[in-house]
Amino acid sequence: MDTTSTRAHDDVRTAPRALATEAVHAGRDDLARQGLHAPPIDLSTTYPSYDSRGEAARIDAFATTGAEPDGPPVYGRLGNPTVARFETALARLEGTEAAVAFASGMAALSAVLLVRGSMGLRHVVAVRPLYGCSDHLLTAGLLGSEVTWTDPAGVAGALRPDTGLVLVESPANPTLAEVDLRAVAHACGSVPLLVDNTFATPVLQRPAEHGARLVLHSATKYLGGHGDVLAGVVACDEEFAGRLRQVRFATGGVLHPLAGYLLLRGLSTLPVRVRAASATAAELAGRLAADPRVATVHYPRIGGAMVAFEVDGDPHEVIAAVRLITPAVSLGSVDTLIQHPASISHRIVDADDRRGAGVSDRLLRMSVGLEDVEDLWSDLDAALGRRPRRGAGNCANNHNEPAVAH
Repeated sequence: MDTTSTRAHDDVRTAPRALATEAVHAGRDDLARQGLHAPPIDLSTTYPSYDSRGEAARIDAFATTGAEPDGPPVYGRLGNPTVARFETALARLEGTEAAVAFASGMAALSAVLLVRGSMGLRHVVAVRPLYGCSDHLLTAGLLGSEVTWTDPAGVAGALRPDTGLVLVESPANPTLAEVDLRAVAHACGSVPLLVDNTFATPVLQRPAEHGARLVLHSATKYLGGHGDVLAGVVACDEEFAGRLRQVRFATGGVLHPLAGYLLLRGLSTLPVRVRAASATAAELAGRLAADPRVATVHYPRIGGAMVAFEVDGDPHEVIAAVRLITPAVSLGSVDTLIQHPASISHRIVDADDRRGAGVSDRLLRMSVGLEDVEDLWSDLDAALGRRPRRGAGNCANNHNEPAVAH
């Protein structure tokens, strides 16, 4: 393997390619010329060099700009060739200049906050709902940040001279509420907009095309896609990527090379997985909306594999009754997962704030996988329990058909 740089070689690409093609080939374009088919896994933590002056120069350059070092790798905390392949591929899929991978999605968000905070820009404007731990990180001020919560229309009015970041998630976790990204980006002015694109993935939307400077993923979810890797990544311009690499080096929130390999492999099937799961999710959302045991169904206009729904009965009984569907946190795996946000993913958010953001105590969040739709519906139907008698009056919209909230 050519390890002259942590950067994945991509000079053979000469023309724009469709997203499905990029998903398969990005980050791998140099392999055939090396006589390889599968990307190698470089597990080295350190790299020998007899040129200590050259190493010093590369480290000095990294300290100045955060640019990936030219020449042989130096140390695993500065960069890794396998991880770099994943970063190259994800940047291509999101349409950004660069991407920087981290050990988890929260490590990635923390790095962004640290970059802006180091510039004296500690104020964050954020729109609820967000992933529960993202909400907690901001609200608790654990990294010295101060947050102003607002709705999308209030972003411009919430900005201050020390605002370093505007943060939205669309579709949002767990209500699947959507934000007009272009309008929010315009309201941000010169303040960077960070969009958590975990639920949509670049298959359904590319926030950078709508004005976002930073695109965050919990790569643990759809990018990995098999429930066997923890990771986070920020897609952005090269200038911001340099600052993120410096924070990653200083704090040690690096991604393990094996995780980088699994993520690169996951990207190759991302479009196929997202589209197949989305078709099943849309069908289940329609059936749930027509079911008298369900009060409201949340399914985004953009589509996707996530469905949220509020039951008229006890949501905990539904969780306890599923047999095929896996009752577990997280999402984006090949198998279908269901969880109760108020008890788990958003438990750490203050109850009043949680409910104010639309996360009711009866809400269930389901990540639809790749199983057959009829098998999934059979499991849901049984878990929802006995259907109410006609005219029993326990469902929305004049006791007829529950609402689908987009």
